[in-house]
Amino acid sequence: MSSETELADVVRQQQEELAQLRAEVAQWRTRYDGSRVRPLAYTNSANEVAPLYTALDLENSAGTAFETPGEWPFTRGIHPTGYRGKLWTMRQFAGFGTARETNARFKFLLGEGQTGLSVAFDFPTLMGYDADHVRSEGEVGKCGVSISSLADMETLFEGIPLGDVTTSMTINGPAIILFCFYVAAAEKQGVPYEKIAGTVQNDILKEYMAQHAWCFPIEPALRLIVDMFEWCATNTPAWNTISISGYHIREAGSTAAQELAFTLADGFTYVERGIERGLNVDDFAPRLSFFWDIHNDFFEEIAKLRAARRIWARHMKERFGAENPRSWMMRFHSQTAGVTLTAQQPMNNIVRVAYQGLAAVLGGTQSLHTNSMDETLALPSEEAVQVALRSQQILAYETGIPSVADPLGGSYYVEALTDQLEAEAERMFEQIHEIGGVVRGLEDGWFQKRIAESAARQQWEIEQRRKLVVGVNEFVTDEPELTIPLLKVGAEAEQEQRARMAELRATRDQARVDACLDALRGAARGKDNVVPFILECARAYCTLYEIRAALEDVFGAYREPVFF
Repeated sequence: MSSETELADVVRQQQEELAQLRAEVAQWRTRYDGSRVRPLAYTNSANEVAPLYTALDLENSAGTAFETPGEWPFTRGIHPTGYRGKLWTMRQFAGFGTARETNARFKFLLGEGQTGLSVAFDFPTLMGYDADHVRSEGEVGKCGVSISSLADMETLFEGIPLGDVTTSMTINGPAIILFCFYVAAAEKQGVPYEKIAGTVQNDILKEYMAQHAWCFPIEPALRLIVDMFEWCATNTPAWNTISISGYHIREAGSTAAQELAFTLADGFTYVERGIERGLNVDDFAPRLSFFWDIHNDFFEEIAKLRAARRIWARHMKERFGAENPRSWMMRFHSQTAGVTLTAQQPMNNIVRVAYQGLAAVLGGTQSLHTNSMDETLALPSEEAVQVALRSQQILAYETGIPSVADPLGGSYYVEALTDQLEAEAERMFEQIHEIGGVVRGLEDGWFQKRIAESAARQQWEIEQRRKLVVGVNEFVTDEPELTIPLLKVGAEAEQEQRARMAELRATRDQARVDACLDALRGAARGKDNVVPFILECARAYCTLYEIRAALEDVFGAYREPVFF
């Protein structure tokens, strides 16, 4: 029998099996689609969920039947052995008060088995203000650690060898400055550049889109990011220069599909800017990473992560011409969804976080932060942080889930959702192209309006009880709320930081400070890469705001247009 005849027989058999399945599904729908099955259910992205998924839902799908983990397009994961070779990094987000206090928390977490550090900065630091700046009053250390100079960064990592840990820093507007503080602190410890490993978020596009922690106008802010791509590719090859973040887009109210599409569109924009600078895509793309929000819609979140890998791999290879397989691989951090946590019945948050963490792991995350149950009330206490970390450790060591790569691969529902989210993202890419790209969309408020519309719809659904939230609009009790101990940061942190700043300004070499800041302004006016100049400012103990102000003298400040 010829191979053509054998193939024809296989195709005919498959068609007969699908026809039989189609008839069986039709009978099933006739029997059960009525009283026994809720007629309507929707994902977070407002897509209707069918009561049953079968091979019929994958008839037109490329699917993953012939894909293996670690191979392009990486739908099933970027590592061939999944978590059998290496578990995800357990990276709890931490930071409060002074550098000294947060240093103690870091050492506590490392002692409890955390495998990577993740720095939360206070709001003045996020906006590029020193602790003693007038606009920082009352906010120092309240929602993260206060870092105003290299001196604070040295204290933050005192006794923690920066050649042996990886550090993630969640900061965007002044990210390049905090990165230089970190590099200078590592220098002080004698750590070679090539051993400095970690990630700085540095995703300014989503700041204009969702979170609003910016310093400079869009174009000079993009220049600073590409400067980091260029400098780090040569000097700190183990450092991830950007963590392209869907997290804050989602926390602002987007759907899962919008988070997927808007975040990837931002990523493509950064790649385009790097190529426009004259950089080889394979010189900087392997150090691009992503950051995803993991919500309550369990299967949609898993499908989102699988679709994200596949889309990124295809665009990097086919659209941008990347040849290095590492440029095709989407590496990402995940964090459970802060916006899903409730102040009512806060112990319920432990369950929410555990299931969200499970979704992140089943979706193949490279690192994970699990939120603490008390984060809607205050900064997390040590006990709450420990419980959040233990949820990851139970996933890793007690469930058996890490034993198999992509264990939900082949699930009719998960595969169909993956295809659906990919198709939705591609439609949104076309819309973004039609409006003139990401930067034009930000200037015109297109992204901001889409996110606001989604947030309003979701809030309306909760208020109308179309979407149930346990302990909030359903299963509400009249019993007194459980009292849990809260961590509060008092005025002492600000007083201590102001004293440190006064001592720093009195003891540093002011002539060197002035010279370094002048040199930075000159570099900013021209086309020089500014990283070496900011690094010299850091070494001279110029402060965060002094460096920001020097750049602002050249670039100007960003003022958001009124869209609503």
